[in-house]
Amino acid sequence: MAGALGIGSVCVKTTGREAGKKAVVLETVNANTVVIAGPKVRKRKCNIAHLFPTGKAVPVTKGVTQKELKGLID
Repeated sequence: MAGALGIGSVCVKTTGREAGKKAVVLETVNANTVVIAGPKVRKRKCNIAHLFPTGKAVPVTKGVTQKELKGLID
């Protein structure tokens, strides 16, 4: 599943207070953890088991802002 969640992959959080919100993978921490951020999702580490990949990808950099992500995802 880690291959399905590469940098720039758009996914949906399935658990937690931000469940149902879209986010983008910014970096890979290890085989089970990635750093995500989104228009309504704060930048944070997340277990890949708590993410559902949408199959879409967007070009991102580490310094991308939530405002920029909103334009890329929507």
